[in-house]
Formats: sequence, structure tokens, C-alpha cells
Amino acid sequence: SISVVHLWGNPYQKGFAHGTLMKDKMNEFYPRTFAFFESQFVETINQTVPWIPKSAADWVARVGLDVALDLTFDLMFPFIPKHFTEEMKGIADATGVDYKMIRRIHMIGELTQGHCSMFGAWGNATVRGHVLQLRALDWDITGPFQDFPQVTIYHEEEGSNSNSFANVGWTGWIGSISGMSSAATAISEIGVTFPDSSFGKQSRIGVPFVFLLRDILNFEKSLPSIRERVTSARRTCDLILGFGDGKIKAEDNEAPFNSVQYSHSVANFMDDKNLKPVNDSWHRRIPNVVYHGMDWLCPGYSVVLQNKLEEHRTSLTPELVINDVISIVQTGDLHAVVYDLTEMTMYVANARGSQETGPQKAYDRTFTRFNMTELFELS
Repeated sequence: SISVVHLWGNPYQKGFAHGTLMKDKMNEFYPRTFAFFESQFVETINQTVPWIPKSAADWVARVGLDVALDLTFDLMFPFIPKHFTEEMKGIADATGVDYKMIRRIHMIGELTQGHCSMFGAWGNATVRGHVLQLRALDWDITGPFQDFPQVTIYHEEEGSNSNSFANVGWTGWIGSISGMSSAATAISEIGVTFPDSSFGKQSRIGVPFVFLLRDILNFEKSLPSIRERVTSARRTCDLILGFGDGKIKAEDNEAPFNSVQYSHSVANFMDDKNLKPVNDSWHRRIPNVVYHGMDWLCPGYSVVLQNKLEEHRTSLTPELVINDVISIVQTGDLHAVVYDLTEMTMYVANARGSQETGPQKAYDRTFTRFNMTELFELS
């Protein structure tokens, strides 16, 4: 089951309402998540957890996870918009959870790198020309996350020019790694473990990417404005980001989905004509499709995703993507989201919770279909 939570008001009010509604779950989620990451960093030192960089694990071993996350927050604080800290304070006041604990959980993404997949497809690559987008999160399914799946609907503040948006994640998680907005935009994200030299440098000083992605859902109305925000941001770690815009039509002669080679040094936007990395064996360019399998340099997964997208080009639908793309590629073990940005629908599956039965991995489980127009219009 997936919790669906609707929030209205200013940032503090949204946080306080969120904490009030989900108090019991939050009081379980935050300590379980912190304890889980402490254990994972210890195991990384023994080289048994591939999604945590060894350099981050060595740093945590020297100073402790709480200190490392507090230092990360301090370095990034000048670039964190006030509405995030206000919302976290609202959650803390409603739940009694230590504010610093909530902050620490939201810095984890800057020290870890999940292996994920994405694609965007449009025009004659899809049935009826719909703009489709995949966000498949491959992380750790032995931790606490699958016990707290949640879609949080943030309703725009009255009189503002912001978007309502859906944040797909977990109870108490206010950053964004998956989500869709009332402006018919959506996000995807991949942590990069195997970059090449074109990524340049990383940095610990800048805006946390989970907050940047949420602000994009909250405030940006179009793919061009998303490009401007990402390009001008003080960026940090190596990622591949994906952005779709369902308002862009085939006759506009513009790709409605871009992926982004993202690091402190670069923000390179790619469509189907300039997609990288270039490899004719495992990462061919496909008309009206942009895709990445698990990492920047990951031939084993990329070639399977490539072959499935080539096989089904012209016939892609959300149902086909669920039944014969991600289930074959085997991507999206923790959660998987398929967006139809033309129809304003979203399909979500989560890994099996500790009290659930059935397949373990999200891509093998039943997907829940959400009518996003109806959810955003709820008042």
C-alpha cells in the first residue's frame, strides 16, 4: 500500500500538518533510516556496499555519520532555500523528532549513489504520440524504505505562481528524487558511480540535488526554464538527471525530454540527437528516445534497455513499459515510476514491505495508477 498525503499552507504549516498526520510513521522512519545508513557505511569500509563511495565511507569512519552529515549541511546551508528548513522545523515540532536528525536524513543523497535507470519517449516512438517518462530507482531493498512508501501532494500556495506537485518517496522525505507537477513536468535521476573525464569535478558546496529537483517541480513551468535553473545552480555531485515536459507537441520541433550530464563542472543537456555517451553497441541513438541504464558507463544494463526500446519503438505505452521493458531490464527494485505527461497520469510501484507478500522488487509488483489532474485539483 502507498500512503497519499495532501498538504496545503506555507512551508512550516505543510511540515507541521505532515508531521501531525504521519507522526507515528515518522517516529519510526527517521531513526530506522539513520541506523541503516550507519550500518551501511561500516560495511562499505569492508567493501561490501557498492553504492556508497569508498572516499565517503572513509570520511564517515573518521568523524562519524552524524558529524559528516552535519558538516555537509553546514557547507550547503547558504544554498538551501529557507522553505526547506521551515518545513523540516514544522515536522520536528509536530513529531518531536530532533530537527538535526531530519536534516541529516536529507543530506544522505550527497554521500551515496543509487544505481537507477530512466528514459523519455515521444512522437512516433509512443502510441498516440504521448510523452512518456521512466524513473526507476535501484537502491537498497534490505533497508527501511519499502516500509514507508508515500506520494505527497503539495498544493500550490494561494496567490503564488507555483505548481502543485507530487513527491514520490517515503513518509517524512521532503526532498525529491521522483515526482510530477501540475505543469506536466516530471523528474528522473541516476547516481553516477562510473563517470568519464567529461564530468569534471565534484563539490560538497552547493545546493543539495534533492532540493534542486523539488524546486524544479514546485516552481518551473517548462523545459526551457528547467534548463536555466539547472545551468545556473551551484551543483555538487555526479548525476544524470532527466526532465520531461508534456506540453511540448510534435509540431514544436523540440524534444520534450532531456537528460542532463550533471556535476559541479558541467550541465550538459541531451536529446535524441546528441545523446551521450556515444557507443554503437550498447548506447545507440534512437529517434525520439533518450535513455540511460543504471549509470553513465554501464554496458550490461544499457544494452538491454536499448534493445527493448528499439524493439518497442512506435508502440510504447505505460502498460507495455511496465510489462515488457523494466521487468526485462530488471530496473527499479526499490521503486519505479512511469509518467504519461500527455495524459497526466502516473504509475507507481514499490518494493515489498516487511508486512507484505508477493514479489520483492518494485518492477515485479503491481503498479498503482494515479490521475494527477484529479489529485492536484483536490481542495
